[in-house]
Amino acid sequence: MKPEFKRKPRPEPIILKNIMITDAGSEGKAIAKHEGMVIFIPFGAPGDVVDVQLLYKKPRFAEGRIIKIHSESPFRQKPFCEHFGLCGGCRWQHITYRQQLSVKQKHVRDNLERIAGIENPDILAIIGSDKVDFYRNKLEYTFGDRRWLSVEEISTDQDFDQRSLGFHIPERFDKLVQIEKCHLQPDPSNAIRNRTYKFAIDNNLEFYNLYNKTGFVRNLVIRNNMKGEVMLIFVVSENREDVLEQYTKLMTAEFPEIVSMYAGINEKVNDSLEGVPLVHLHGDEYLTEEMDGLQFRIAPTSFFQTNTSQALKMYQVALKLADLQGKELVYDLYTGTGTIAAFLSRKAAKVIGIEYVEAAIEDGKKNLELNEIENVELYHGDMAKLFNFDWVRKRGFPDVIVTDPPRAGMHPSVVNTIMEVKPAKIVYISCNPASQARDIAELKKDYDIIKVQPIDMFPQTHHVENIVLLHRKKNITN
Repeated sequence: MKPEFKRKPRPEPIILKNIMITDAGSEGKAIAKHEGMVIFIPFGAPGDVVDVQLLYKKPRFAEGRIIKIHSESPFRQKPFCEHFGLCGGCRWQHITYRQQLSVKQKHVRDNLERIAGIENPDILAIIGSDKVDFYRNKLEYTFGDRRWLSVEEISTDQDFDQRSLGFHIPERFDKLVQIEKCHLQPDPSNAIRNRTYKFAIDNNLEFYNLYNKTGFVRNLVIRNNMKGEVMLIFVVSENREDVLEQYTKLMTAEFPEIVSMYAGINEKVNDSLEGVPLVHLHGDEYLTEEMDGLQFRIAPTSFFQTNTSQALKMYQVALKLADLQGKELVYDLYTGTGTIAAFLSRKAAKVIGIEYVEAAIEDGKKNLELNEIENVELYHGDMAKLFNFDWVRKRGFPDVIVTDPPRAGMHPSVVNTIMEVKPAKIVYISCNPASQARDIAELKKDYDIIKVQPIDMFPQTHHVENIVLLHRKKNITN
């Protein structure tokens, strides 16, 4: 006789009533406090009074979900997207844009005060985006055969078609939300995605299974420029020429905006296009963007700031803060494809750019040639190993350093080298005010903060870009 195993009864959910949400956290979740405990609450707005069910609880913090709103925040608004709350993007749609900017400005201030130890930093008003929707120039969608089903759909016991083309559910790599209309990228992005989905369904193409790593259609990448031209990258698991030819003819006939088209043949487990063979299917090999008279060719895998109009504002601010007089040697660290270096070249005697992604350097060199820029040198290498005192000494000590590192910030050795080579100015651009503040905490030993300029690159999200101008202290001996 088999022994009986009794399941432990589930504990009663902990529900806190009439909780006031007081702030928005750096990762996009709202913040409330209860009996000394900090509670992180998705989709809350500062000023809401809510009932919260705790999902997990630690001694000093917890996370919960709103189950009832007693009183709405004056900053709360109706989200404009039908997928809000399910899709992982645009998680601040329920907060007015003016308040979003206010919160982002506060995040910059909090990090400079708390991490960098700067008391009452003087911060310029954040530069908002002229567009709060349809502002992105690139989106990537995923094909999958396991669509997220709503509670209502599950309760019907119907057999739903789970093939989908959309975005991953947050914290669920294996589930996708089928996107009908995304408010991030301008037309004809939605029409292209929906037509591609119909093409895959009509031709009974096998949608990718994220568990078994099998299936034919995998991803769809849509890129566009300010002129409305489109580059399309159809990512599949094998080169089936008949399908790709049929798809190319269909899409180019229905969407004359498509000026460049590729197939990515991805046989890897992950979705990254790095190292994936690309088959040129139609039109130009590049998408060309113009910014302030400069031309930039964007290849299928090129990095390019995804909010073009805000990126231009950011580059203009960086150039203004650098205040170049035409005689300076400027180092552009983490130069990427050399976009900032191209802008700096107009005012500098010479610019040296360093980047660890070799493909980005190759794209950058092509863009320099396209714009007939001759006073920029681009180098590829691991920043932490390449950028050192001896390397700089051989190429000249910089008057100004512009640095735009990834979210993790600069490697400690890079910070140390900057302080060793002693530039008169540093223009520090960052997509993560926390790691930026950590680096500034070290740099402030030899440098004064002169100006701080936040810029909003991603409306409806918690992300914020920040530019800090630092001048070398006059009492520091060389």
